[in-house]
Amino acid sequence: MNVPAWMWIATIAGLLVLLAVDLVIVDRKPHEVTIGEAARWVTFYVAMAGLFGLGIWYFSGGQYATEFFAGYITEYSLSVDNLFIFLIIMTTFKVPAIHQHKVLLIGILLALVMRGIFIAAGAALISKFSWVFFIFGAFLIYTGWQLARESHDDEDEEFKENLMLRIVRKVFPVTPDFHDAKSFIKIDGKRFVTPMFIVMVAIGSTDLLFALDSIPAIFGLTKEPFLVFTANAFALMGLRQLYFLLGGLLSKLVYLSIGLSVILGFIGVKLILEALHTNTLPFLNGGEPFHVPTIGIEVSLSVIVGVLAITTIASLLKVKRDPDAAKQVGANH
Repeated sequence: MNVPAWMWIATIAGLLVLLAVDLVIVDRKPHEVTIGEAARWVTFYVAMAGLFGLGIWYFSGGQYATEFFAGYITEYSLSVDNLFIFLIIMTTFKVPAIHQHKVLLIGILLALVMRGIFIAAGAALISKFSWVFFIFGAFLIYTGWQLARESHDDEDEEFKENLMLRIVRKVFPVTPDFHDAKSFIKIDGKRFVTPMFIVMVAIGSTDLLFALDSIPAIFGLTKEPFLVFTANAFALMGLRQLYFLLGGLLSKLVYLSIGLSVILGFIGVKLILEALHTNTLPFLNGGEPFHVPTIGIEVSLSVIVGVLAITTIASLLKVKRDPDAAKQVGANH
């Protein structure tokens, strides 16, 4: 896929315009985002992603469009699990409801910048070392297995500040209270950062940790950096409004972790099969490719959508039969 520099610039500029419009419209008067408002924005961002994918189909063909849609759906579904952590962060820092949208917007913008760096590094590795797919594949299979077997009953669900947050606290003095939506404030001539800034950094840096599995996963669906970046961008932009839309409904997705683990494991196997098919490692088969089947993008998209559909339906049926299951998930998250 040949993407000229002007296309990169135009795409990034368009995404920034969307974010700016979102910020101006929603935050011109800080308020608590309603379910109806969130639903409209989620519909808008999903429609934008759909139109972008159709544009790829028109200009570059169905193969790349299918890769984009598969990557977008995968990234969006993996991001849903992030919402539990975002909820914990908001609760831990006691973020006022009227400012939560801005926190998510700026925090996710930071995450998008950092993911862009990860994507560039991953693309450079893949272009030079095809064997990196062995590592990506094994990591995804391991991550999927860990996700499937993790016991929420044994998890410590309290938010623990990461290294980036600890560094920020050491460099900048932090005020004990929020000051409206301000991130920085001067007190007696000395500049302080507010908890608002800390929460934004927490959202962005925490999302980056989740990218450690989502970035290899999408590279398992497409090797095109442009598609990887745009799929991530659209998934992240729609994530904020999904946070307000789903709310308590997140607790009803009792089998979400199992579904995501299946998807990660599937993509991990796909990556390893591709790595074997294009093998150049001298200590494996004398450096010759293995004659193994590979999994096409159409099959991948079907599996991803099918697993998500089965996971959602099974979760809702489980909660209908056993309402306490949803309460347990909500309590654990």
